[in-house]
Amino acid sequence: MRLLKQLAAVAAVALAGSLSVGAADWNVPLTLLLGLATAALALLVYAWVVRRTEHRAPVEVAVRGAGPALGRGVLIGTGMFAAVIASIALFGGYRVTGWGSAAGAVALVGFMAAGAVTEELLFRGVLFRIVEERAGTWGALLLTAALFGLAHLPNPNATLWSSLAVAVEAGALLAAVYAATRNLWVPIGVHFGWNFAAGGVFGTDVSGRTGPDGLLDGVTSGSTALSGGGFGPEGSVFALLAGVTLTAGFMWLARRRGNVVPRRKRATADPAATLAP
Repeated sequence: MRLLKQLAAVAAVALAGSLSVGAADWNVPLTLLLGLATAALALLVYAWVVRRTEHRAPVEVAVRGAGPALGRGVLIGTGMFAAVIASIALFGGYRVTGWGSAAGAVALVGFMAAGAVTEELLFRGVLFRIVEERAGTWGALLLTAALFGLAHLPNPNATLWSSLAVAVEAGALLAAVYAATRNLWVPIGVHFGWNFAAGGVFGTDVSGRTGPDGLLDGVTSGSTALSGGGFGPEGSVFALLAGVTLTAGFMWLARRRGNVVPRRKRATADPAATLAP
């Protein structure tokens, strides 16, 4: 029941925020303001519903230490995308044609913040965390990664391949980041850093969606395996390889820190207790 209550509460904010940001039609100050407001409200609602349904402090979104954790995540996500786009460019699949738009990049800050926060709260904060209690870390990772990939299947230019790539390089990776750190600020930062670097800096499509120009006017070309095609670099083999590598690294870190939760075994009746008079 708490799973449904938490999902419903955060999803309501995500839906309202998505509609309001969409209605802003890329107006720079409105998109920035509404996007950041959606992110902040989603965090407040998540903290409130966790307190109400679990009777505990939501330490995974604690304010203390949030800044450094968020910053580390942004650096990881930005660095990951930079490495992927550099690899694509090395093989002729990406080039910069000129400068883009600083105003567009500012608008994308709000848009990407809303998306990163609400998706992390839903998929890692609620689904992964609660499913992990019964299915264990690996079970929760596999399930939520698959759901994350399926959630991106309706996106423009999405294919089964792009959804599989997103499931691995984002769904599995972000779950592994949460498992290793046990807070949501780092995966939120990774998610935002990747998306903003893609759209706001290098000017590429993000999960099949086209927005305003980022800081650079970038063009991708070549095969889908190389550049990701119309879905954007997330559909490229390079993004998939980067995701697999980082997922393995964070799961190794989670195991080293003792953060890997085993699958809960079903309780079995004690034969002696059953036969007792």
